Amino acid sequence: MSKRTSKDKKLQKKIAKNRINKLFVMAEHCALSGKINLADRYVEIARKLSMKYLVRMPKQFKRRFCKHCCSYLLPDATCRVRIHHGKLVIYCYKCKKYTRIPLKKHLKNPSNTLK
Repeated sequence: MSKRTSKDKKLQKKIAKNRINKLFVMAEHCALSGKINLADRYVEIARKLSMKYLVRMPKQFKRRFCKHCCSYLLPDATCRVRIHHGKLVIYCYKCKKYTRIPLKKHLKNPSNTLK
């Protein structure tokens, strides 16, 4: 029985990243065409790939699914997005849970901080 080399693992991770990207593109296409259940399934498969091959979920995809129920988040169709007290609040219609993401505070006058 042969052992896996580091080249094999790197190749597997690269393939997993490509598949995750493709699955999220397919999930977006399905969600826009009204097939929400299929989009949820694509997200579930992408998460399983990410966990199996220890690949980080790309940043642009992290906020596109609910962390509680793994459903694809499409504003006005599957979730509600609001800004409240400096936080981005995403409410999932499927599991009825909130995700709160802090927003960065921008300085009004950056020249004042140099004094």
